[in-house]
Amino acid sequence: MNDKRWTPTATFKPMVPDVPQVKSALERSETLASLMQRLRASQECLAAVKTCLPPAMAAHVKAGPIDEEGWTLLAANAAVSAKLRQLQPRIAAALAAKGIKVNAIRVRVASQ
Repeated sequence: MNDKRWTPTATFKPMVPDVPQVKSALERSETLASLMQRLRASQECLAAVKTCLPPAMAAHVKAGPIDEEGWTLLAANAAVSAKLRQLQPRIAAALAAKGIKVNAIRVRVASQ
């Protein structure tokens, strides 16, 4: 007497849709490609600036939007924001030393 209650069937692999990589999808759209380019530029600015910030403060600063008018630094709180405003000449010099041109440096407190 065979006690098998089920019989093996063919093994099927789950279907995975052919979804393009996010990066390639972003590059195909002109608007999204422009957004990615500005995001990279903002991150480059932050990398150039972090070297001139006090190490304890650098962890509390993030890159904000960059546009034709300037670049925004996002501070974690009002104290970091105030110190960044004091350091604006040094930040501008660090950007210029790396060959990065921004029209203005804005400092904003990041919303939680």
